Amino acid sequence: MRILVAPDKFAGTLTAVEAAEAIAAGWRRTCPDDEIVAMPLSDGGPGFVDVLHACLGGELLAVTATGATGSDVPTTLLLVGETAYIESAQACGIHLTGGRGGEFATSAGVGTLLFSAVQAGARRVVVGLGGSGSNDGGAGFLAALGAEADVPLDVGGIFLDGVSRVDLAMARDLVAGVEIVAATDVDIPLTGLFGATRTFGPQKGIEEEHQLALDGFLERFAAATDRRLSLEPGAGAAGGLGFALMLLGARRVSGLDLVADAVGLAAQAAQADLVITGEGAFDVSSRAGKVPAGVAAVATSALRPCIALAGRVLVGSREMRALGLDAAYALVDAFGEERALGEPASALSDLAERVARTWAM
Repeated sequence: MRILVAPDKFAGTLTAVEAAEAIAAGWRRTCPDDEIVAMPLSDGGPGFVDVLHACLGGELLAVTATGATGSDVPTTLLLVGETAYIESAQACGIHLTGGRGGEFATSAGVGTLLFSAVQAGARRVVVGLGGSGSNDGGAGFLAALGAEADVPLDVGGIFLDGVSRVDLAMARDLVAGVEIVAATDVDIPLTGLFGATRTFGPQKGIEEEHQLALDGFLERFAAATDRRLSLEPGAGAAGGLGFALMLLGARRVSGLDLVADAVGLAAQAAQADLVITGEGAFDVSSRAGKVPAGVAAVATSALRPCIALAGRVLVGSREMRALGLDAAYALVDAFGEERALGEPASALSDLAERVARTWAM
C-alpha cells in the first residue's frame, strides 16, 4: 500500500513535521512494506514557514520582533526569489500569551516582519494567519508600519476604546508596489456574533464580560478605517490581522489551499491507497479552512479513503463522514489524557500502529 500522511500540528504538543514522523513510524511497525509519503501541512498558522521551506527551499532570515505581550521574540521569514513568507503566529501566537489576556496582546511584531520582508527585496509577501493570541484587529501590525490614530494602536484591542481617526498613509506608502497575500485559516468576519472576538476570544483568555466591549471597540476601529472590509470573509482571521492586511490591499486566499498547491497534495493523494490526516482537536472548527477537512476534500476528489488521527475527536460519525472522513481516532480515547498530553509523539505512534491493523490490506 501507498500511504499519504498529511497532518497539521497538534497544537501545544507536536509540530506538523513531528506528527507526520510519529504516524509514519507507528504505521511501519505494523506494515513495514508499505510505502509512506510524509507531507506535513499548515493552514497558515504555526508551522507555515517550516512546511513551505521544506518544499520550496529559499533563504530563512532571522528577525527580532515585538511579541504579543510586548517583549522581543525571535522570528523567521522565508525568502524565495522575490516572494517572502511570514508566519504571524511567530510574533503574536497564543503560545506567547499562554492563552491569557488576549485583549491586551499586540500584533505589532507582524508589522516588523512585513517591513523586514520589504527591506529584503520582496515584491510579494504572503502572510500566514492562524494560531494568534492577539485580538486587536491588526492595529498593532499597522502601527508598526507607521499608522497613526487618536488612541494607542500597539497595546492591545482593549485600548481601541474611543478610536475615531486612523491615518494609514504611511503604512500604505511603505507597501506600495508590493503584492500582499493573506493566507487565512478561517473565513470569519472581524466583528459580530461570528467574528474574531466572539468565536476565538474565549481560547485567548478574553473574559466574557470583556468580549462584548472589545467587539464594540473593533467595530469603531472598522468604522474609522473601512467597515465594508471588516465584513469580508477572513477579516477576523488571527484576531483581525486579516482585516488589517486587507486595509493595505491584501488579497485573501485559503492558507491550506496555498500550502497544498505548493507541496502538490492533490497529485500525491491521487497516487495513494489511503490518506491519513490529523490535528490536536478535531472539532466543529475543523470544518472552516482547517487541514483535516481540506485534506479529506482532496482525498474525496481523488476517490481515496481518508482517516484522521487526533488528540481529541469532538464530532459525531455523521458529521465526520459529511466532511469526507471514513474514520477518526483519538489519542485521549485510546490512552487517556495524561499520556496523550505527556507523551504525544509515542502515543500518536502507538495509535497509528493500532489503526494500521484495521486498514492494512
